[in-house]
Amino acid sequence: MFILEFVAAHPLLVVIAVGVLALLIQSLRVANQYERSVVFRLGRFNRTAGPGLYFVWPFIEWLTKLDLRTITADVEQQEGITRDNVPIKVDAVIWYRIVDPEHAVMEVKNVSNAVEQVSLTTLRTVLGQHTLDDILKAQGTLAEVMQRSIDRVTEPWGVKVELVQMKNVEIPQTMQRAMAQEAEALREKRARLIKAEAELDAAEQLRQAAEVIMQNPAGLELRRMQMITEVGAEQNTMTIVMMPSEFVAMARGIADAAKIVASKA
Repeated sequence: MFILEFVAAHPLLVVIAVGVLALLIQSLRVANQYERSVVFRLGRFNRTAGPGLYFVWPFIEWLTKLDLRTITADVEQQEGITRDNVPIKVDAVIWYRIVDPEHAVMEVKNVSNAVEQVSLTTLRTVLGQHTLDDILKAQGTLAEVMQRSIDRVTEPWGVKVELVQMKNVEIPQTMQRAMAQEAEALREKRARLIKAEAELDAAEQLRQAAEVIMQNPAGLELRRMQMITEVGAEQNTMTIVMMPSEFVAMARGIADAAKIVASKA
């Protein structure tokens, strides 16, 4: 009854109280753990609020809320000319996050668009500074170069570039055929070198085997008999060879005597 009587007696005060309460409720704000709010008071930077519950004075303060999580952005395909005058198309992906909300609001307008535009120009510049072989074989190194270049530009904006990766590299069909022919020629060259090395190793092994056999002529006779046996087995025939060891010894004696006579002459 008392409240009703007070409202009936002072309606204007009640309206003002309700209005003030509504403004206070509306001035309460909440920022998630990954969010920060940059608060301005009468046009001047006042503070960075959050996370959690915070208060913004009505009519004299306003805010801009930013997400501090890592953002993934596609860098649209860029066409350029490499240092060795090859036309090429490359697209990339960039990962970045805001580390200083104050600078991200006051130093640049639309920080996400600014980072993407810097990435586009940097990608085009990197394409012109390297050869096609560098771009195809050292994409990781070029990505690190791009990451450092973009990070230097975005650092005053309170943005940290964490990673840059080239996603797709397109080269002309004629260049693809030329590279395939080059790769085939290199494979053929390696095959020939391997074959030549194998023949050289086989020749060296045969030379060593010949030296061992010459030290013991009986071994030569056994090798001949083995070879004849193998040939007969392959041709499905029977081969009989009479070669006593005395004949071999006599032949060696005759050869030694001939050498002595030749040396005396």
